[in-house]
Amino acid sequence: MSEVGKEAWRKYLIQLQAHPLRTKAITSGVLAGTSSLVAQKISGSKIQLRKLVLFMLYGFGYAGPLAHFLHKLLDTLFRGKKDNKTVAKKVLLEQLIVSPWNNMVFMLYYGLVMEGQPWRSVKGKVRKDLPSVQFAAWKFWPIVSWVNHQYIPLQFRVVYGSFMGALWAIFLNLKARSATTLKQA
Repeated sequence: MSEVGKEAWRKYLIQLQAHPLRTKAITSGVLAGTSSLVAQKISGSKIQLRKLVLFMLYGFGYAGPLAHFLHKLLDTLFRGKKDNKTVAKKVLLEQLIVSPWNNMVFMLYYGLVMEGQPWRSVKGKVRKDLPSVQFAAWKFWPIVSWVNHQYIPLQFRVVYGSFMGALWAIFLNLKARSATTLKQA
């Protein structure tokens, strides 16, 4: 790592220690914005600044803070244990309670805020698509959660989760684009 990179990482760690919630929220917002930018570039569309900013706001205002408090809560409930049985319980709680909630909130936010769709339309889309979105999420996120709870230190779990969330968003965009391309052929 270059000296500039080392210094930036050192300063990031200082901020993470001194202001954990703020630092994780900003990190989550930046990673959400980055995933939006990459997804827009991959899709070949013109960069939509509004969409990028709204993704950043979602990461900053919701995803980062929720994950910060969730990981603190789980670590408190399970007293920081990392044995396989405890990690399995954490993953199960996260996947059965938090994952469906997060997917629903994101779908509502995307439809209402990002696309400006009326409530009735968004509600119908969430009702129709949430089960398939959730089943797709259960193919990816339990592994991510297991690694997060088993190997990632508490202060880096939101950063890791936000990074994996950015990759997940890019994957979903590629999948949606390939489905659209197949339909057009």
